Amino acid sequence: MSFASFAQETVVSEAPKIEFEQKLFDFGVISQGDTIFHTFTFKNNGTAPLSILSARGSCGCTVPSYSKTPVAPGQSGKVDVKFNSAGKLGGQNKTVTLITNDPSAKQVILTLRGSVVTAIPEEE
Repeated sequence: MSFASFAQETVVSEAPKIEFEQKLFDFGVISQGDTIFHTFTFKNNGTAPLSILSARGSCGCTVPSYSKTPVAPGQSGKVDVKFNSAGKLGGQNKTVTLITNDPSAKQVILTLRGSVVTAIPEEE
């Protein structure tokens, strides 16, 4: 066995493992100007603390927030996302890109999708 073969077979014994309950949230049909809030929940199924190093929305209308504290093995965490539909119309597919310290999921993409329609004035 060559050294290169051996190196590839080496398994990381202690590592975090991020697993989300869902990575896609369909908010359905909303009126233009509405704001959607959604929480994506995840669990660290690994053997080392899990850290979200950064979270970035696909545009200024999609704003993520998350705990900067590492999540211990077996524990859960969350990523809150706010989508502001002001100025948006039609089908929407917005993403949040997470950078983590999980060697098997260094980048995770969360998605919010749905449709934005013109607000209908309420009848008096």
